[in-house]
Amino acid sequence: MLEVKQVSKLYENHRGVEHIDFSMSRGEIVGFLGPNGAGKTTTMRMITGYLNPTKGSILIDGLSMADHPKKARQKIGYLPETPPLYPEMTVQAYLQFIADLRGITAREQKQRIGEVVDRLGLRGREKQIIRSLSKGYKQRIGLAQAILHNPDLLVLDEPTSGLDPKQIIEIRQLIRELGENHTVLLSTHILPEINSLCNRVLIINQGKIVMDGHPDQLASSMGETFEVKLEVKGPRERIIAELEALPGVGSVKQLDREAASVAAEVSTLAEVSHSAEPEEDALPDEAQAERPEGGDEAERTASETGRSAAADRAPAETGAEGSVKLHVTATDRTDIREAVFYRMAELRYPILEMKKESLSLEDIFLKLTTNEAALGGSSDEEEVSADA
Repeated sequence: MLEVKQVSKLYENHRGVEHIDFSMSRGEIVGFLGPNGAGKTTTMRMITGYLNPTKGSILIDGLSMADHPKKARQKIGYLPETPPLYPEMTVQAYLQFIADLRGITAREQKQRIGEVVDRLGLRGREKQIIRSLSKGYKQRIGLAQAILHNPDLLVLDEPTSGLDPKQIIEIRQLIRELGENHTVLLSTHILPEINSLCNRVLIINQGKIVMDGHPDQLASSMGETFEVKLEVKGPRERIIAELEALPGVGSVKQLDREAASVAAEVSTLAEVSHSAEPEEDALPDEAQAERPEGGDEAERTASETGRSAAADRAPAETGAEGSVKLHVTATDRTDIREAVFYRMAELRYPILEMKKESLSLEDIFLKLTTNEAALGGSSDEEEVSADA
């Protein structure tokens, strides 16, 4: 559906983008990530025909953006970060204006406008002046103009910006539905949004694509070792010793020991408080008279003894009763889960939880990109201005 072939945008005084090369198939939802100034907006504007590349070619469903710009643009819906709205127009008038620009016939306009108004929750707002609407509704109108002509390719730059949580959920669901029959290129700074929506991620840094793949595959390929989080029911020392002895296991660390220690301390103090004698002022005179010398010191000693005994009884982890939570790291990227499972089964120690640990998308992003100050270039907006 989309082919970006060795595309570069060069500027006289600063870096643009260099040798961008990727393609997208129909039905893909691709997340486009990168730090500020990395070249995201420049790339998206070249794809949509707002900028011409210095080198390379862009094909939309086989149509060259350079040779057939009008036909290629008809297949694209574009939502820039700042929606292209006319604030003095009503919602209805604006959508009719966009429909005219998109070449939608008068017979089809009523149906198409009605569909997007319902789909984006704009019903009842058609007669309102756009200037009077909230930022969230303006974002919805921007998305409405992008999908009004039912494009094959949707290019969305921060589509959930300014929306409340309920609206974000609705727009994400809409993007999922659009991805079933359309190709979607989605730029966002909300990394969990990429995980929930996209089946592929492109990461750009300093004008170059530095990573392309499925989020889970990215985590696997970048991890230096294989790691699992494990909860096993059984004696802690024996479990740890057995795991450390397994071939391929590099280290075994306990989890939540500090939290468990605090919890045990609080529990012990509560037990001591409930079992303690009444305060001295509340005791009858006879009872106070019978109290042995050094009573306060004796109470403190008994309290600390009870607290120590309770701490010894308490598990060192905050898992289920009698279980231990561990973080197990392999010596390399070899999957150790099967070996761990069979060894614990031989020992008849039930595994209550075993989960593969991997780099989050945030970790991957930070590894592949640099701070904005180190980029040595200008923001995308400045790049566009320079081109103008």
